[in-house]
Amino acid sequence: MCPAKVDHPSNRGYIIPIGGGEKKVKTSSILNRFVELSGGRKARIVIIPTASRLEDTGDRYQEIFTEIGIDTVDIVSLDNREDCEDTGKLAKLENATGIFMTGGDQLRLSTIIGGTSVAKLMRKANAEGVHIAGTSAGAAFIPEHMIAFGRGGATPKSGLATLAPGLGLTNKVIIDQHFRERGRLGRLLSALAYNPFAVGLGVDEDTAAFIGPDNVIEVLGSGGLTVIDPTDLQHSSMADVGRGKPVCLIGIRLHILLEGGRYDLSTREAKPASG
Repeated sequence: MCPAKVDHPSNRGYIIPIGGGEKKVKTSSILNRFVELSGGRKARIVIIPTASRLEDTGDRYQEIFTEIGIDTVDIVSLDNREDCEDTGKLAKLENATGIFMTGGDQLRLSTIIGGTSVAKLMRKANAEGVHIAGTSAGAAFIPEHMIAFGRGGATPKSGLATLAPGLGLTNKVIIDQHFRERGRLGRLLSALAYNPFAVGLGVDEDTAAFIGPDNVIEVLGSGGLTVIDPTDLQHSSMADVGRGKPVCLIGIRLHILLEGGRYDLSTREAKPASG
């Protein structure tokens, strides 16, 4: 599941994984930046609360975006795969300048949305300039390879992370959320050991990675972004160890970026926030 092709990559919309736990207030720097990118007061935001089983999740975000000052904020409820083929719901998504996926369970997103007209529309929309954000489970669902579930811990182990197909807005990263708060270094390393092609992004709570059309990430929020770069991986024992056993990884590079820090996914270069 690769990103939709685009004639001019500079026209692609931002991809914005949020680590969960973002401040759900109108002064949130993360949500305000998403709104600004999407057109400010003229933005047309669509909220997809599919990941959550709570009935008021979409309403809460709709209230926040309205308080920020946007007139057009729609909730598109996708409770089953049939909903993902509904022409009315698809029309609302086609009209959006920004799409926001809430938290919950990322397997609900992949099993309900994956392979449907909604998934195809979202990839095409992002390629044509629509900005797509996801918090918590919504963040995990963004890339081609999604961490479906797994345990916490600092040591990578065989079977620690279970992968599933994601939305496919990018194939350059694998994302894990609530990263520092839930001790997920081991499972992100485990996911990368299966596929050293991608860069691992561990996003702390109340923190977002704004991935621009130039593939440069800018960090925003009160936490950190852990970047795990397997470019120079020299050895992985993942194929040789038994399930639940520690994995040897040699040559991994790791960066911790704070607000204003940047990481270029093309050159694999990290920069701190400028003074």
